[in-house]
Amino acid sequence: MSEAKIGDADRAYFNGRIQKIETESSVLVSSSKYLNHAGLRALISQEMLRRNGPDLPNTAYIPEVAQILHDLEDMPRIIELFEMEKARLPLFKRWLERKSLSNFTIDETKDCAPGTLGAKIHDFMVNSGYQLDLFFQEIQVVNDFTYYLRQTALSHDIEHMITGFGPNHGGEIALLSANMHAKALYFHPELSNFFSRIAYYLKAKTTMKDALFYPEAMVVNLEAEFIGAQQGRNWKYPLMLVDWRECADVQIEDIRRELNITPVIDSRWDDTNRLCNEDDPNYGVPMMEAAE
Repeated sequence: MSEAKIGDADRAYFNGRIQKIETESSVLVSSSKYLNHAGLRALISQEMLRRNGPDLPNTAYIPEVAQILHDLEDMPRIIELFEMEKARLPLFKRWLERKSLSNFTIDETKDCAPGTLGAKIHDFMVNSGYQLDLFFQEIQVVNDFTYYLRQTALSHDIEHMITGFGPNHGGEIALLSANMHAKALYFHPELSNFFSRIAYYLKAKTTMKDALFYPEAMVVNLEAEFIGAQQGRNWKYPLMLVDWRECADVQIEDIRRELNITPVIDSRWDDTNRLCNEDDPNYGVPMMEAAE
């Protein structure tokens, strides 16, 4: 039995202004469309509170949550925000008008010079076991919104390459944090929130699970969040607006200088998946000693 007891005085302080609102509804109903969605309630509670067990990967049910969040969007308002920001931000307008897709192939990048983005992309596609095309793979680009969906999915791993935030526990959190901060500084708050909606979910569920089950991963989480925020707030503009095809033959170091991407992280997070992914062969092997 825990000695941590929440007393009546504590409840009175935090809960004293709660008002009971009567309803004739036969089912749960609230002022939140998200809380009203039974499927989303079930998924959020499960994904926030479960372990990353070997039977269920950390990435499980991301497509399902993403679909629900998109289905609950006020799309006329989102399109209105797109038009508003196109009028205000020339780079955003150019990005949407050109609709340049980062759907690189192994063949078209095979002759890119060493040190260029194209060479890095080629190595990734040949040797990593991953693919650039990881989400919204069946979307056909027919307007600004579908281009946004398709291109931001295609460019995710390119952002890993350019920022130095690797595809690992620390790197994923850092990249989420960097993008959130960069978009919040650049776009209208409503549009920034939309652009980061799924990222906020990913960050929230990761933070909660680290806090509940994976103490060493939580230390990495906090460091990555901080470093990612620092980098993202210094970017010239959000990386989603970069035409990566124009950069294929450019040295990565030159791209980083142009976009003010610094600092680039070292290899400290390379093995951090083992801190929280229980299907990792080295899960549970500690990485650090506590500070004295």
